[in-house]
Amino acid sequence: MIFKSATRITLAIASLAIVGVSLAALTGVDKIKLPFKKTVITHSLTGLAGVDGPVLIVKIDDTTFAHPQVGLKDADVVYIEQVEGGLTRLAAVFSSTIPNVIGPVRSARISDIDLMSQYGRVAFAYSGAQSKFLPVLAQANVSDVGAMRYGAKYYINNPSRNPPYAMMVNGKQLLEDAQSAGVEISHSKSMGWTFGDAPLGLQKFTSVHLPWPANSYDAQWSTSEKRFLLSHDGVADLDADGYQLGPKTIVIQMVSITNSIYHDKVGGITPLIQTVGSGDCYILRDGGMVRAKWSRPDALSGTTFTSASGEIIAFNRGQIWFALTSKEPVFQGLAAQDATPPLSK
Repeated sequence: MIFKSATRITLAIASLAIVGVSLAALTGVDKIKLPFKKTVITHSLTGLAGVDGPVLIVKIDDTTFAHPQVGLKDADVVYIEQVEGGLTRLAAVFSSTIPNVIGPVRSARISDIDLMSQYGRVAFAYSGAQSKFLPVLAQANVSDVGAMRYGAKYYINNPSRNPPYAMMVNGKQLLEDAQSAGVEISHSKSMGWTFGDAPLGLQKFTSVHLPWPANSYDAQWSTSEKRFLLSHDGVADLDADGYQLGPKTIVIQMVSITNSIYHDKVGGITPLIQTVGSGDCYILRDGGMVRAKWSRPDALSGTTFTSASGEIIAFNRGQIWFALTSKEPVFQGLAAQDATPPLSK
């Protein structure tokens, strides 16, 4: 009798599992939790396997003198920002992996506040800022873990480099000690973009040139490495370990860049980059590109990326670089019929 009861229970469980699988197949829903179905946890910023963790954003010099840079291979997201004189500087976002050494670290800019606010109250590592801008930064929703507060225990000049291109930060120890001291640091979260298959209509190209007034990047798809390989100012963008930098996804985000009220010590005017609002963009992945629209309604919201008809365009899983620019990219290898203007033109 006991054997028969056990048999009936086993058959009932098996029947329920079969029904669950059948329902999932019919409805397209794959989120029914079954005893034998493994759930993969992914990191919100990259879509790769991993657990969300505290966010550290580091400002990194991007002049020729600052290369080779350190730690960028492990960044989840990298933003290319225009600064004084038409040069560029990087804001590197770390969460899934925090390197021991990151740099060379440079100073903060007004555009960083809006850019970082969508991530929450992040740990912000930088070397300093213009005196007029410091009170504004102090009021921003960021946790200041910069060199002016944390000093030489974490920020150390590399003796083989010349200042101001020599300062490196021990990111991992800095973040751990800040957390231990009770500093509020937000964890990574969904930022508005999604991950998935390449969109329909992906247009293949051989290379793309990304210009700023006094700097440039080029990107070329590597079939063997399945990522874009970057060149900086015409030279392969190698890090300090000889690794050529380059992400799975590049977003060329067309933004408004105007003069701010700030300027550097030699009178160069600091640009103000508008990352709140909407505009055109180009999403590059899998060796091709698709024209799209970006939208961010306010400073606390993430950024979404859609087609002209409003469909979400998914990113490739892995590292993402955002090129924030007001200059149109130059694509090589696009067929003549593909060389159409941006969506809003």
